[in-house]
Amino acid sequence: MPSRKSGGKPTSSDVAAAAGVSRSAVSFAFNNPQRISTATRERILAAADELGYTPNTLARMLQAGTTQSLGVLLPQRLARIMENPYYARFLMGVGQVCDQEGYTLLLTPPLQDSVLKAIPYAAVDGFIVCGLETDRGEVAELERRNIPFVLIDSDRYEGAPSVDVDDQGGAREVTRYLLELGHRRLAIVSMDPGPDRAVRGYRGPLARRMAGITEALSEYALTIDDVRLAEVPVTRTDGYRATRALMTGPQPPTALLALSDVLAYGAVDALQELGIDVPGEVSVTGFDDLAESAWFRPRLTTVRQPIVTKGRTAADFLISAIRGEDQHPHQSLGTTLIVRDSAAKPA
Repeated sequence: MPSRKSGGKPTSSDVAAAAGVSRSAVSFAFNNPQRISTATRERILAAADELGYTPNTLARMLQAGTTQSLGVLLPQRLARIMENPYYARFLMGVGQVCDQEGYTLLLTPPLQDSVLKAIPYAAVDGFIVCGLETDRGEVAELERRNIPFVLIDSDRYEGAPSVDVDDQGGAREVTRYLLELGHRRLAIVSMDPGPDRAVRGYRGPLARRMAGITEALSEYALTIDDVRLAEVPVTRTDGYRATRALMTGPQPPTALLALSDVLAYGAVDALQELGIDVPGEVSVTGFDDLAESAWFRPRLTTVRQPIVTKGRTAADFLISAIRGEDQHPHQSLGTTLIVRDSAAKPA
C-alpha cells in the first residue's frame, strides 16, 4: 500500500510519490487526462484511491476563474435570518434557478458583525445582495472587486440590476382598507430600521411602506403622528411583545398594521392571550402572505408579495450578469391585498 510522509489529509505530492510520477502528472490525471498515457493515469488514480486523496475542487474552480456558485449576501446573522419564513420562500426561488443552471448556493451572513468583511471570504461568482443600503460600502467593494451583483430589497443603484416589489402601493392599499372599515386608532408594528434611523430616516422597503401608509392616512386627514408605532426585530416573539406594550394605556388601537406576517402572528398571539377578540375587538393585518397566513386562525388579511418570483428573478439577473450578457434594468413586482378574516369594522 502506498505510504505518505506528510500527516493529515493526503496531498497531490503524496500521490505523486506513491505513483512514482511528478505533481504535474497528478494534476493532468484529474484535470487534463489527454496529456498523459492511460496506463499512467490509471496508476495515479489507483494511488489516490488507496491514499484517500481527493483533489481540491474549490482551488481548481478559483484557478479557472469560476466557482459555479451564487452567493446571497445577508444583512443579519444566519440564526436571525432563519427565524423569518420570508427567506425560506425567497431562497426557494433562487434555488430553482440554481438547480436549473447547475449552480450551488452559498449563504453569506455578516462576519464579525460586518457584511463588508464577509465579501472576500465567499468563493462565489456573484452575489444577490439582500436589504443593504447602497451607500454603506458593500456595493462599492463589490464594484472594486469586479464581482457581479443584483440588489434585493434595497435602494435603487445606478448601473446595477435590482428587484423589488411595490412596497409603497401595498402598504397604501392595506392602510386604506383599514381606514375604509372605519378604524382611526391605528398602530404600526414595524421591522426595526436600525440605529441610524434617527439620523438618516427610513431606507429601502421600509421607507416605501411608511410612505404608502402616510399617503393613505392623508386621505383621511390623518398623519403618521396620529398612529402609534413599535419598531422591533422581525420575529413572532417581538411581534407579541410589541403588541402587549401597544395595548396598554387608555384608548388602545382598534387595528394593528404589521409590516410583516411574522409580526402579525405575534400580534394575534398577544391579543388572544389578553382575551381580546380578533377581529371583533381589534383587527390585525400583515405584509408578505406567507403560506401559514392562509390557515392561521383567524386567517390573516395581508399584502401578498411574490417572494418566490423575486428570488427567481434575482437569480436569473445574476447569472446573466456573470455571463456578461446585457444588464437587466430595475424590476418592480406587483403586490395584492388579500382580504381574509383578521380585519373587520371597529366594534
